[in-house]
Amino acid sequence: MKTFLTIAGSDPSGGAGIQADIKTAAAFGLYAMGAVTALTVQNTLGVRKVAPIDAGIVYDQAAAVFDDIFPDCVKIGMCCDEYIVSAIAELLERYRPKNVVVDTILLSTSGSSLLSENGAELMKKRLFPLADIITPNVPEAERLTGIHIRSEEDMERAAEFLFEQYGCGVFLKGGHLNGCDIFYDGKFSRYSHKLIASRNTHGTGCTLSSAAACLMAQGKTAAEAALGAAEYVVGAINSGMDLGAGNGPLDHFYSIRAGTARH
Repeated sequence: MKTFLTIAGSDPSGGAGIQADIKTAAAFGLYAMGAVTALTVQNTLGVRKVAPIDAGIVYDQAAAVFDDIFPDCVKIGMCCDEYIVSAIAELLERYRPKNVVVDTILLSTSGSSLLSENGAELMKKRLFPLADIITPNVPEAERLTGIHIRSEEDMERAAEFLFEQYGCGVFLKGGHLNGCDIFYDGKFSRYSHKLIASRNTHGTGCTLSSAAACLMAQGKTAAEAALGAAEYVVGAINSGMDLGAGNGPLDHFYSIRAGTARH
C-alpha cells in the first residue's frame, strides 16, 4: 500500500486541513499519516483562532513518521510562521522524499490570513525549490508574484514566473477567475470546467493538493496528477453535500459511493 504524509493544520469541523487531507488519501486508497502544524478554531463560517504548534514538535512529529513508515508522497499545508516553514524545509532536506506538493496557503476560504509575511517569503525561498508541485489560487499567485491577474494570459505569466524562479511545477487554480486551471512545468496543461454555483468549497485547496500528491505516488506525472486532482475536486463539489451555515465541506468519498473509486 502506498503511504501519504500531510504536514498541516487541524480543522475541527473536518472540511479542511489535516482532516480533509486524510479523507482524500483514504479516497485514493493510500495509508494516511499526519503531523499537525497548528490547532485552529474554525467552522464553515470562518477561522476564529489559530494556535501554532512549536516548530520543533512539528519537525519531530514528521521525523518520527519518516524514520518508521517512509511516505510515498508528502503534502505541505498550513505553516503559520517562518519557524514552522524552516523546520519543514530542514525535514525535507534531510529525508528527500519523492512527490512533494506544497499548498501555498496564505489565506483561508473566508479570507483570514494563515501565514505571516516572513513565512511567505521563506516558503518561496526554502520550500518551493523542494516541491514537485505548488498549488496557488489566483489571490495567492498575485501575492507571490506581484502580477495583477485578471485573465488566463495573466495566469500563464504568473505560472511561468513561479516556475522560472523556483523550478517547481505550478498548478494555478482559476476558480476565483474563470474556471480554467493551469499547470506549467515548462509546458502548459489545462483543466477547464464550468464555474460551480456552490457554497460548499471549504477545503478545496487542501483536498486538491492532497489528491495531486496521491496521484503522483500512484505513478502519474506532475501534470497528470494536477489535472486529475482538479477533476476529483470538481466531482466532490458537484456531489452536493450541504453541511454547515457557511462554506460547507466537500464530499470526499463521492466516487466510492458511486462505485468509481479513485485508486
